[in-house]
Amino acid sequence: MAILQRAEQMQQSSRVPREIEVPASTAWPLVLAVGFALVFAGLLTSASVSILGAVLAVAGCVGWFREVFPHEHEEAVHVVPEEVAIRTVRREVERFPIAPDQVRAWLPVETYPISAGVKGGLAGSVAMAVLACLYGLLKAGSIWYPINLLAAVVYAPSEVPSISQLTSFHAGLFFIAAVLHLVTSMLVGLLYGAMLPMFARRPVLLGGLIAPVLWSGLLYSIMGILNPVLGSHIDWAWFIASQVAFGIVAGLVVIRQNRVTTRENLPFALRAGIEAPGTMPPRRDGDEQR
Repeated sequence: MAILQRAEQMQQSSRVPREIEVPASTAWPLVLAVGFALVFAGLLTSASVSILGAVLAVAGCVGWFREVFPHEHEEAVHVVPEEVAIRTVRREVERFPIAPDQVRAWLPVETYPISAGVKGGLAGSVAMAVLACLYGLLKAGSIWYPINLLAAVVYAPSEVPSISQLTSFHAGLFFIAAVLHLVTSMLVGLLYGAMLPMFARRPVLLGGLIAPVLWSGLLYSIMGILNPVLGSHIDWAWFIASQVAFGIVAGLVVIRQNRVTTRENLPFALRAGIEAPGTMPPRRDGDEQR
């Protein structure tokens, strides 16, 4: 018996290849990338840079294709077999009770209701409005400056009001700014309510710092294309500060609300049979005959 086991081990070890063939390393993709970079860099500097980039890009394409066609370039890599032994000092398997009463669970198990997102969005809108009005008083001496500036988003670049018009009250602009501010705040609040359960450790860090900075960077990058005149009137430091204030207040309000079970984790009877009930006991032979 021992001789038979030894023979089987030797047979299995002989089947393991000592060398395998893998695609050969090549620098042509890097040459192609540098070529494309120089092509676009030449649009801002000189035509000779674009010509050099085009030459490198063509050379990179040709060299890269020759690495694949008509035959793939490969190289042999020596394989060193290693025996992996998994050892543990624990006597039993530890299980994390995520949803002990459920056969299967969808993560997150609990989430915030829609009302939590709406409350967080409205609270954040108030904090953002207070900070924006404070900026208007300090920058232009009028609380209507940021309100009119927000309403000017709907205007064409050539129709943006002047500074004197932005610092005075206009009922139409106030209505437009109020609708835009409230709708956007509630939508972002709903987004926070859906995302914060996925970041259980530091939810305020996501809602109060990461998300506002990313959103402000996106607007800063596209505002010069959408409305350059309006972008020149925005103080981006105060804009980021108001976004951070919104995120912190909205995040704090959302996480203080009571969570509810997600729809997927409701009892099967409440899901009206939309999904399978999970694991089911196997049928016996007598049940099939019936």
